[in-house]
Amino acid sequence: MRQHRNMATFLVALISIAFVAAACTEDVGQSEPLQPAEAGQRLAELAADVGWLDEPIDRKASVAPGGDRVLADALPSISEFPLVVDPRPSAERTIAEVFVSTEKSGTGVDGWMVEAAESFNESDLRLADGTEAKVAIRKIASGTGYQFIAAGDEIPAGFSPSNELWVEMAQTHGPMSVVTEQTVPNVAGIVMKDETAEELRAQYGELDTKVLLDAVINGDLVMGYTNPFASSTGLNFLLTVLNDFAEGDEARLVAPDVASVFEAFQEQVPFVAFTTLQMRESVEKDNGSLDAFVMEWQTYANTDSLRNGFEFIPFGVRHDNPLYSFDSATSAEREVLELFAEHLNGEQQQRRAAELGFDPPDYVSDVVIPAGDTLIEAQRLWKDKKDAGRPVYAVFVTDTSGSMSGSRINAVQEALASSREFINPEASIGMVEFSDRARKRLDIEPFDLNQQARFAAAAQDMDPVGGTAMYDGVVLGLSMLAEQRELDPDGKFLLVVLTDGETNEGLRFGDVDEVVAGLRIPVFTVGFEADLEELGKLASLVEAATINAGEGDVEFKLTSLFNAGV
Repeated sequence: MRQHRNMATFLVALISIAFVAAACTEDVGQSEPLQPAEAGQRLAELAADVGWLDEPIDRKASVAPGGDRVLADALPSISEFPLVVDPRPSAERTIAEVFVSTEKSGTGVDGWMVEAAESFNESDLRLADGTEAKVAIRKIASGTGYQFIAAGDEIPAGFSPSNELWVEMAQTHGPMSVVTEQTVPNVAGIVMKDETAEELRAQYGELDTKVLLDAVINGDLVMGYTNPFASSTGLNFLLTVLNDFAEGDEARLVAPDVASVFEAFQEQVPFVAFTTLQMRESVEKDNGSLDAFVMEWQTYANTDSLRNGFEFIPFGVRHDNPLYSFDSATSAEREVLELFAEHLNGEQQQRRAAELGFDPPDYVSDVVIPAGDTLIEAQRLWKDKKDAGRPVYAVFVTDTSGSMSGSRINAVQEALASSREFINPEASIGMVEFSDRARKRLDIEPFDLNQQARFAAAAQDMDPVGGTAMYDGVVLGLSMLAEQRELDPDGKFLLVVLTDGETNEGLRFGDVDEVVAGLRIPVFTVGFEADLEELGKLASLVEAATINAGEGDVEFKLTSLFNAGV
């Protein structure tokens, strides 16, 4: 064991620490962000003070070469996604369960279908055989619902994603039938500040998707979009981009020449966001790195901060929230869904939908929806090309304090071991642990089979004890990345922090916030019943995201993050 108290000799020498999203981000209450060189010097001083330990893994675990695992293989129990409408079963009732996307299965302005389902269940409608017709609503994001359908273990009677793209993909796993092509109208759009739109019109003329994509490629517009494996708007945007590059020819959507142009497009995209909130905050900040981002109209209409000073430009296929039944559903369940569709399309429910923001501008899509197999190939192309040839460097900073003992650390160990297969083997990965002190466990090395074996061993050997010096671990991880960035300034760098508790040892947020913002290295945080507000502050400094995980779903959430970001 070697104790290190000084990385300053190397780090003070950093004269320029730049990230691809080069504009500096200003934290709340901070008048002037640190310049990169100053942030590097401050980081060196912090690293010299924390007294981190160098405890390299000296063994390799047995790991199999990466296979063909897909996101569906890492799904948690379906119980992690609650039934928000759950009528009591009885012999006199037929209950049809529906997977419903989150913008209409939540609460408040996002609770339209919940309200409609409750009124439907109270209406005492009967099937032809006299049994009561009831629906159960499971709140689940469209992409996650599709993953359950692809896995084949949890098939509901009905599926109501945000758009038809998920239906096309779901039909590759089994036949489905349309109940109604629209429950409520919605569209996806590109949101940008008014002044940005005015500048683009002065240069390009009338704005449409093709013009905006040209502006991105030319470096005149910096925009972000969401993960197309999880987000309906992200998947729609990916299709729209490929469709434009393929000149509307479905047969060429994933052709090599289109893939090449897409990779050039990705070179101009600072990041693909894990959440819409992550992008929105970047645009709202005066010094955020994004000029524009993607969002559904209903969310845009209900976001107070976007009501003035922003423009919404529709794109892609419509998000009309269809309702489909699976052929595995019983005839009685399909009859329930037909009655439910009539109820949803009634005057009262549609009026309520408009009140909740489902009243988009008139828009007719010219994007043809391709076959599901083509969409799946488009997702694969995105995963292969999303980093646009830039090498990826990531450090995982993991909480091994005493509060992580027992089932929590077991869940993290299993999640890290399992989700490693979703990390690009061409990425370079390091690992830090922290309890009352920070410990370097893995130097940043290419994630080949040897590094994967060391990564798996590090996960297996985690031994929770002591307090929680999270920011000491963050400083050590950032120091490793800053050193690597001096060697390869064109890389893509990120830190992933996994923790369950509040910091009670070592450095605090106020000691590191200006440094993180000045370094421009995104810090993604994964919290286990943690102080999500504090983790959110850390993540928002450089346009990252905070993920709320539990023992039951940490593997899936880590896998989704790795699939999108590493």
